[in-house]
Amino acid sequence: MQQKILVKVPMHCDKCRTKALKIAAAAHAGVSKVSIEGADKDHIEVIGDGVDSVCLTRLLRKKLRSATIVKVEEVKEAKADKKEEKPTPPVQCISSASYCAPQCPSMYYGVVCEYPEPSNCSIM
Repeated sequence: MQQKILVKVPMHCDKCRTKALKIAAAAHAGVSKVSIEGADKDHIEVIGDGVDSVCLTRLLRKKLRSATIVKVEEVKEAKADKKEEKPTPPVQCISSASYCAPQCPSMYYGVVCEYPEPSNCSIM
């Protein structure tokens, strides 16, 4: 489950912003995006999988002296829901050797898999 964490951190200069971004990016291995938000550029937005918001805020407080959790919410992936892949037809195995299929999952001798688009190749 990916979540979006918005933390308010007072950042007065570019050095403070860079330091805050480095801390947020290194806070957890599941962080996928870190950005600065807000009109005054005083909010850090962290998107990731399994990121602990309390631990992130504690790290920011240690280095920058002040940090407040504004919002924690789940990220909903709208693109993944809209795009649905068509399921592939299951592979059917038959025992006649009319043609050969190069990637037969069957381990039995003499069993040939039937695919929707058979290739014409001879065994002999």
